[in-house]
Amino acid sequence: MSSYSEYFNVDTDVVLIRLISSLNPVAADFFSKIDANPDLYGLIWISTTLVFVLASLGNLATFLMQKHADNSTSWSFDVSYVNVAACSIYGYAIVVPLAYYFFLQYMGSNASLIRFWCLWGYSLTIFIMSSFLLIIPVEFLRWVIILLTGVASASFVALNLRSYIEGNELSVAIIAAFFLQMALAIFIKVWFFP
Repeated sequence: MSSYSEYFNVDTDVVLIRLISSLNPVAADFFSKIDANPDLYGLIWISTTLVFVLASLGNLATFLMQKHADNSTSWSFDVSYVNVAACSIYGYAIVVPLAYYFFLQYMGSNASLIRFWCLWGYSLTIFIMSSFLLIIPVEFLRWVIILLTGVASASFVALNLRSYIEGNELSVAIIAAFFLQMALAIFIKVWFFP
């Protein structure tokens, strides 16, 4: 355990700076902010927070939509939201950066798995905040919110990756990162806020 403690050696001020930085998708300076001390806080705690927020607010949104459509309909809490949220969010936050790490290692780039996990973990911050807006029972507004959230998160990941890796041959990887974040946003909307 002591070998992993260095990746959790952050204080509240550092985490707040990184959280705020993840909300500014066009800055593309996240790797410079984590250069001395990348952490796994974002991967673990932001992902865990998002899992519980999606499960609880997804159920609340379903309740509100059913009440909005038909007031006489009975409703019950769907526990499967927790399982789906945990599998999808943890799977995405672990597997996608891992795949990027191996791909960039194969392409000859000097990639860091901890830095990628840190980047993708913090990129989920905006989804936590937008989930509170997604309980509004207006479908068009929900789509606008999740698409704007997806673009912001995808831009954060893609622009920071572009600043981290060099070479035109890797531009496909940057575009793929953008579309993977957008796919996550659409998955969140379709599954948790139908």
